[in-house]
Amino acid sequence: MRVAVTGAGSGIGAATARLMMSKGWQVVCLDRDLTAAQTVAGDHMAQAVDVADEAAVVVAFQEIAQKLGGLDALATCAGIYETTPFFETTAAQFRRVHDVNVIGTFLCMREAALIMPAGSRICTVASVAGLRGGGLAGTVSYASSKGAILSVTKNAARALAERGIAVNTVAPGMIETPFAARPLADPDIRSRIEGMAIQKRLGRPEEIAEAIAWLLSPQASFCSGMTLVADGGMVMH
Repeated sequence: MRVAVTGAGSGIGAATARLMMSKGWQVVCLDRDLTAAQTVAGDHMAQAVDVADEAAVVVAFQEIAQKLGGLDALATCAGIYETTPFFETTAAQFRRVHDVNVIGTFLCMREAALIMPAGSRICTVASVAGLRGGGLAGTVSYASSKGAILSVTKNAARALAERGIAVNTVAPGMIETPFAARPLADPDIRSRIEGMAIQKRLGRPEEIAEAIAWLLSPQASFCSGMTLVADGGMVMH
């Protein structure tokens, strides 16, 4: 199976790419940091791409089509996390987060779908922040971007159904990644976040990778437009 993973240089993306490699899948690691992507990819294909750059995304997926003949699956793990107090959030900061998280996700889905046969699958990565409207102060741009991913995923599931492509999303809680290192460095914030989940802990990238891999596998053949929440019980708590 041919699968592309965005944000594959670290965190959930890296864990997802490694898991799929272990399953014998042919993986393309996409990341803005080519060195990081190559480190994860090893003998697999690695490409540098800024997912917010439309022209770069188009070229990246054209190259994948040329080298692999197409794709059977896509995991859109690329994203950024920024916190800014509500009244200090500028339009530029808001756009920056949405450009990567929302537009980047959409562009990669659009271009991947063009080179996918019927029966292919796409999994986006949202967040429980998109379901709850955020969990920490100052996350209006991030939480709204993840809420938008939930909507874009459902829209894509409808639009791509006629091509035989299923589209789902995973909504993680707080995961122990470099992505979350800064807020988690504060012991009080870490303790508060752990307390939000009924499991009283943070998630591991490998746990989210397993959820993504399942949604991209034939075992999830009757799922489309679905949100799989993997948050240790944060939303229900």
